[in-house]
Amino acid sequence: MSQEQPRRPESGEQNMSTAHLKEQPNPDYNQQKEPIKYGDVFPHVSGELASKPISPQDAAMMQTAENLVLGQTQKGGAAAVMQSAATKNERAGLVGHTDVTDVTADQGVTVAETDAPGRRIISESVAGQVISEYSRPAPLAATTTSAIAKDAVTIGEALEAVAITAGDKPVDQSDAAAIQAAEVRATGINATIPGGIAAEAQSAASANARMTNEGEKTTLSDVLKDATSKLTMDKTVTSEDAEGVVSAELRNNPHMATYPGGVAASVAAAARLNQEQ
Repeated sequence: MSQEQPRRPESGEQNMSTAHLKEQPNPDYNQQKEPIKYGDVFPHVSGELASKPISPQDAAMMQTAENLVLGQTQKGGAAAVMQSAATKNERAGLVGHTDVTDVTADQGVTVAETDAPGRRIISESVAGQVISEYSRPAPLAATTTSAIAKDAVTIGEALEAVAITAGDKPVDQSDAAAIQAAEVRATGINATIPGGIAAEAQSAASANARMTNEGEKTTLSDVLKDATSKLTMDKTVTSEDAEGVVSAELRNNPHMATYPGGVAASVAAAARLNQEQ
């Protein structure tokens, strides 16, 4: 007794079947249709900021501020929440990796500490609006001199923060120029110091310019992760220091722009934080 064999589809039918399968939408693809906005994760935010998407460089700016003021990114703090939202927005293709929200770029982010009996209250703000506020135990009492040294952000610390906020960025000439300007202001030596971070950055920028493989290029993290220990001298960041570093980065960038979360941005953020203390 013969058994009927399944009929092999004709080529035209096979193509139609394949095309039909390709046209079927993937129910798991790109479920996120709208970017996560500030108002979605920070319920007390209002006005224009509430409707703005959280971008990767917004999160980088808050990371810089937390690292400069608190010494590290806080678990459950504003930077962590913003980073999570920004990552989801970027993966969904709704924001770019170098995007920054306009109001955040214009008005900046701040992290402030207020002393209270037995504790310190941490307030984190974006564009002038407090998005997160919490407290932590107050540190042990210190002398006036050590308290100033602890609270004021130095140039070395600002450079080390870049290793976190923009550490994966390959070093280019604008970075090298900004790092050199920062080193000059930290040390007071108006020349490139052999073996210093400016010399290392310049060497990296020159080598990177000749490379085609991005994975082999020297990054900002490679140069700046131990910036404080590499500087022969260090100092508190002032607005004049920030202006000099920003100017150096701008002059050496073909687009006349600073990199979000980069050297100039970090030094400028440090200067603002020092002024607010």
